[in-house]
Amino acid sequence: MSQDQIVNKDDLVIRFAGDSGDGMQLSGTLFSDASALTGNDIATFPDYPAEIRAPHNTVAGVSGYQVHVGSHIYSSGDKCDILVAMNPAAFKSQLKWAKKGATVIVDMDTFTEDALEKAGYKDDPFTDELERAYTIVHAPITSFTNKIGAEQGVDKKTTEKCRNMFALGMIFYLTHKTLDKTYAYLERKFAKKPDVVKLNKAVLTEGYEYADKLELIHSKIVEVSHATEMPKGRYRNITGNVATAWGLLAASERSGRRLFLGSYPITPATDVMVELAKHKSLGARVFQAEDEIAGICSAIGASFAGALACTSTSGPGLSLKSEALGLAVMTELPLVVVDVQRGGPSTGLPTKTEQSDLAQALYGRNGEAPLIVVAASSSANCFYWAYTAAKLALEHMTPVILLTDGYLGNGSQLFRIPKVADLPEIKPRLATPNDPNYRPFRRDPETFAREWALPGMEGLRHRVGGLEKCPDGPLSTDPENHQLMVNNRQEKVNRVANYIPDQEVQGDPDADLLVVGWGGTSGALTLAVEEMNKEGKKVAYTHFNYICPLPKNTGDILRRYKKIVVCELNNGQFLGYLRTKFPECPMTAYNKVMGLPFEVGELKDHFNSLIG
Repeated sequence: MSQDQIVNKDDLVIRFAGDSGDGMQLSGTLFSDASALTGNDIATFPDYPAEIRAPHNTVAGVSGYQVHVGSHIYSSGDKCDILVAMNPAAFKSQLKWAKKGATVIVDMDTFTEDALEKAGYKDDPFTDELERAYTIVHAPITSFTNKIGAEQGVDKKTTEKCRNMFALGMIFYLTHKTLDKTYAYLERKFAKKPDVVKLNKAVLTEGYEYADKLELIHSKIVEVSHATEMPKGRYRNITGNVATAWGLLAASERSGRRLFLGSYPITPATDVMVELAKHKSLGARVFQAEDEIAGICSAIGASFAGALACTSTSGPGLSLKSEALGLAVMTELPLVVVDVQRGGPSTGLPTKTEQSDLAQALYGRNGEAPLIVVAASSSANCFYWAYTAAKLALEHMTPVILLTDGYLGNGSQLFRIPKVADLPEIKPRLATPNDPNYRPFRRDPETFAREWALPGMEGLRHRVGGLEKCPDGPLSTDPENHQLMVNNRQEKVNRVANYIPDQEVQGDPDADLLVVGWGGTSGALTLAVEEMNKEGKKVAYTHFNYICPLPKNTGDILRRYKKIVVCELNNGQFLGYLRTKFPECPMTAYNKVMGLPFEVGELKDHFNSLIG
């Protein structure tokens, strides 16, 4: 490969698409890992089908994985520069995500008459107009893979599971990357199956060499710029769900409280539980309950006993946990609830992303039951927001809901692994044994948090539960006492605002328009505002991670702007919340409820329409 054939790019978006069993998630993961190891910044977006094993070669069964690599990456990207389509259904459903002029690699062997019909094609999809709009590479992926399998004496069914490696080899050639990192992965993954290693490596190599011989794509060879000014340290490609689990583990170590997770599997949150179950050696205890209610109730029991107690779920599960959440509020016990949001309502879109549960997190309990709500904004910072959620719960003696979403939880980013000792200190509010002045609901005058007396602490026997108590502990139905306790629990959450940082604003300081976002929309919103500022447009941006309570300067920020647009992947839940707090501020909405993240292009179009 001569140097003049290589085109340098600041970033590149690649999308792998095929049937559920075609290994697209693995191909995307291997490419993103290899990119990270060569110094690229990355962000990924797995796009799973909702159907479990949909009929082969149908659009409903298409599984996708998008990778955005470059020097400074905020999101998984909009349209892709390279699309891999392993069958007609993938080609039909995913071509809309390819840029005009993109390179599209198809497995020509799968474009049979029967497969075309199942995908909904009545005619040959490769029209002259389409061939002019894209660089379409008709690669005999299945034929070459089967040939290698036959040469090695491997059966056809096993061999065809390696087709994704041929496509991956082509992508490695196209992006000017070597195969050694993936070879090493295969040798580790299948260490006890040398025949599998040999087959996969041979198919991967064949794909690379096939691309090398194909003159059609020589002009498309690209080398992606590496990330600059990256701090020294240990890095890894991490998904949001794994990062969340690690953040909880770090908080457990820093606080000295053993971690307990009581949970029930639910898409897309299950991987939080799966990851924590791997770390018994770090003191984590994971209980897979028979249902959502048992999961959170076991966590409340563990919290009463002195653990850093957590439960994980998604929207439908959060609904089921609502009564027990009220119990945790009433007993004033620390509890972290991780909600990896998905499309709703009801079963909704279980494999698609949506900021669907904010209103439920804020208000979805009976009675006056305030608690803290925070939201992560990237796959990598799920680690820090899980840690922060645990810190707030332990220091303020209240449940905390951490909102992530399917886009963050399943997506991945490059993550610098911190030292636990460098993380902020966590000081659980433990009571002192034999304290003669101990009362179950005696409050710290600054935070209004009560003390945490654990079973077995000498002289501190007490009772807490779901019935209203008076500050000294006995049950009480006195009207004035109930008013006092309700006010105290609310004041405790309100005072958390004294312990969180002020809200910050990015972009043009003299902006005509303020863009407001929260949670997992950060990447696309940040990039849209940055690009508009470079174009000379006066746009500012503020992104919320602390939702309840809001940072103390939120009102001061919002009142500075004549035009405010609140962008979220729902029908306006955060906008409605802000309007209850700041009705005088001129706020409008930009909403998307399609199970998909924002695209930078659509955001810029709307912002331009607002500023004229």
